[in-house]
Amino acid sequence: MSGLRRGRVWLRNLLYGTLVPRIFSLNQKGRTDNLMNKKKRAFINCNLLDGSENMSPRTGCSVLTNEDKIIAVVPDGNAELEGYEIIDLKGQYLMPGLVNLHVHIPASGKPQKKPVDAKKSVKFATSCALTRKYLKHLYKSYVYTELLSGVTTMRCVGGVENYDTWIRDMIHSGKAAGPRILAANMAISVPGGHMAGSLAYEALTAEDAVRYVHEIAKDKPDLIKLMITGGVLDATVKGEPGVLKMNPALVKAACEEAHKLGYPVAGHVESTEGVRVALENGVDTIEHGARPTEEIIRLFRKTGAVHVATLSPALPYALFDPAVSHADEMSCFNGEIVFNGIIECAKQCLANDIPVGLGTDTGCPYVTHYDMWREVQYFHKCCGVSKTFALHTATKRNAEILGLGSVTGSIEPGKCADFIVTEKNPLVDLTVLRNLSMVVAGGDIIPSPKIKKMPEAETELDKFIQISPRSRVGDLEEPEKAPGERTFQNEASD
Repeated sequence: MSGLRRGRVWLRNLLYGTLVPRIFSLNQKGRTDNLMNKKKRAFINCNLLDGSENMSPRTGCSVLTNEDKIIAVVPDGNAELEGYEIIDLKGQYLMPGLVNLHVHIPASGKPQKKPVDAKKSVKFATSCALTRKYLKHLYKSYVYTELLSGVTTMRCVGGVENYDTWIRDMIHSGKAAGPRILAANMAISVPGGHMAGSLAYEALTAEDAVRYVHEIAKDKPDLIKLMITGGVLDATVKGEPGVLKMNPALVKAACEEAHKLGYPVAGHVESTEGVRVALENGVDTIEHGARPTEEIIRLFRKTGAVHVATLSPALPYALFDPAVSHADEMSCFNGEIVFNGIIECAKQCLANDIPVGLGTDTGCPYVTHYDMWREVQYFHKCCGVSKTFALHTATKRNAEILGLGSVTGSIEPGKCADFIVTEKNPLVDLTVLRNLSMVVAGGDIIPSPKIKKMPEAETELDKFIQISPRSRVGDLEEPEKAPGERTFQNEASD
């Protein structure tokens, strides 16, 4: 084998085994080859699920679009369709595209047998023109995979350098295919903090944090991300995941500067102390979360902050056989704490009318770019909400949390033509969302989307589709109810 060829093989193997996974979508180049271009269309003979909180199927509906907008929703036969391309859905279910609130684009969720050194991976991926070109290729591939899976809008909360805004702008200009993206680019952490030196800058002082906010702002992101606590994989003590890493003064300085510049702030927090510090100092969305106290519920209400639940990344540590997850005892124990903490945070926020959104935290082991549907299912199963409310959360509620409620998230005239089609009713079985008949994003159609998936991830994750993971974690002490807590009942068919 020649030296040049050996170098190419080495580069491919390193990137596939560390920073990014061995996952390819139907169109690996992220181009618009498979998209049917925008024009006037009538999607007739569908069962409509409009994304509202109490939605139920509206039979015999037609959705009319012009370019990238929905212009009418009418009963079949009640509209003049001359000049429209007719697409007969033959009784299938049409609903809003999914909105994923928590994504890390440059990693895919490929199962790992040993921890990955993220610093080294990012350093190598940005080391020369060749690796950077390949990184751009992967970004295009992964965002297209999200789109094929039915995600038409997503928020990126920590990526390599400014590649998140780069791919956002590529999609917006029509040079790449993918969901609408709200991008954070690099996050801000502290030395020894979560993702420090890889997907996050390391701030020593409040002044450093302010400087990094301005550095990130140069690329016109949509939000600022702070890594306030540690996580499961970087914990050093059994029973203490999510240790507070960023001091309150630094959190406050970063939030105040971000808000001055017009940016909302998302905070990575996986402990009760971390949630409190984040809320006291200006964070707008609590990413992941932890078991809340009465004081935390009060702070949520006072500040108007939102909880973004991410059950997918903690589930493998909490529920998988360690022989499968390759996690040590401490990671499994701490993963269970985080998993239960996210569930309790979501349940108590919902019970107190505090908005809860959903995101996958794609990039963590076993959390792929095509499994937003699993997060919706986990929310239903673990947090006790109905299938209807879970789908509403993954569409309209998530869009509202992003400030895009007037743009997308529901099927209404004037909103963007972002929707998906399934053969069967997801309000009966949410798992039908894993196999879509069609994706429409901004008026562009992807018929019969196909994704090449990771068998090892599918096999293990599928074991937890139809059971309540909470029941597998063990007997837990019931938390004290927060003031005014109420119960969200499952549908009768659940």
